Amino acid sequence: MKIRNVNLETVCGITSKIPQKDKIEVAFAGKSNVGKSSLINSLVMRKALARTSSQPGKTQTINYYRVNEGTPIEDTRLEEPFAPDCYLVDLPGYGYANAGVEIKAKWGRMIENYLQTSEKLRTVFLLVDIRHAPSGNDKMMHDWIVANGMEPVIIATKKDKLKKSQIQKALKVIRTDLKVKPGTPVIAFSAETKEGREEIWKLILDMANAEIPELIDEETAEES
Repeated sequence: MKIRNVNLETVCGITSKIPQKDKIEVAFAGKSNVGKSSLINSLVMRKALARTSSQPGKTQTINYYRVNEGTPIEDTRLEEPFAPDCYLVDLPGYGYANAGVEIKAKWGRMIENYLQTSEKLRTVFLLVDIRHAPSGNDKMMHDWIVANGMEPVIIATKKDKLKKSQIQKALKVIRTDLKVKPGTPVIAFSAETKEGREEIWKLILDMANAEIPELIDEETAEES
């Protein structure tokens, strides 16, 4: 998927009202240092749009990245398609051990408020480290997202850190430990090699297309 433009449009803190956007939103959740910023940078083909850091807990706000603003849906159906006009929403990382109880509670309220009030949220991508079994916090976040009415798509980050022979076994552990429902995607991703990038964008594009059934119906009628 090609990127025409991208910018950090909105930043929300604990006291901010969740904005209601006019394009679909997909959110990214995961523990601190699981690679959310690296994933977002890879998706939009930018080196430092979302700040990466060796210090856990860097993202303490909800950040809305507008991608391909103004791109017509027809451009997403070219032989070399553009990514759809949408928002990538970076949620605060969880599980940062050195964060105080009060700060952790604030982050939790921010995420809960977003999940419950965003009208354009279509899915949550839950990031877990492919090298390790899901943590208690990962399981809690998965169950929390499900409790808010969504089945999260799982992204297993840092695929390049494992041997090819280890990947399927690691994905099976993740599926089992998170009790992922049959049919729910679990995508192995590497920010280094970009493996998994197109698969993620294909899911987002399908969600964007689902917002315009009238256009899809017209094209189907023309083909018949």
